[in-house]
Amino acid sequence: MQRRIADIEYEQMLLSRFTVAQHRNGDGIDRSIYLLMSRIDGQGPMSIGELSTVFRLDPSTLQRQTTVAVREGFLERVLDPTGSVARKFALTALGKTRFDDVREHSVSSLESILADWPDEDVNTFGELMHRFNASIEEYRESKDI
Repeated sequence: MQRRIADIEYEQMLLSRFTVAQHRNGDGIDRSIYLLMSRIDGQGPMSIGELSTVFRLDPSTLQRQTTVAVREGFLERVLDPTGSVARKFALTALGKTRFDDVREHSVSSLESILADWPDEDVNTFGELMHRFNASIEEYRESKDI
């Protein structure tokens, strides 16, 4: 069992390297900002507190990241649509365009990489990746990481 776990650790490291490299090219968005934008794109405007909860990061870290994203024109502060006094972060038009472009490039790259894989293998890989990430979240919650 240990050998397989060590293989997974190595493959995860390689995958991480590829993912980071995708966001380092001139057309990319910093990975941490891309993650923020992805969550906001999927869930709608979010406060620092909400982002802190979902990412399990210190609010000061998120404050720095959102400040950069606002300065770059990707995010803006908006009133809470539910009427709360808290300000939330939403994608700007530029942010949405850039996010969609980067995601399209990323998906296109993956389509090329997986082009010769049978559909069943791609679907299984996606399901296993989802399961793996869910297990990571459960682990983080149990260890309060």
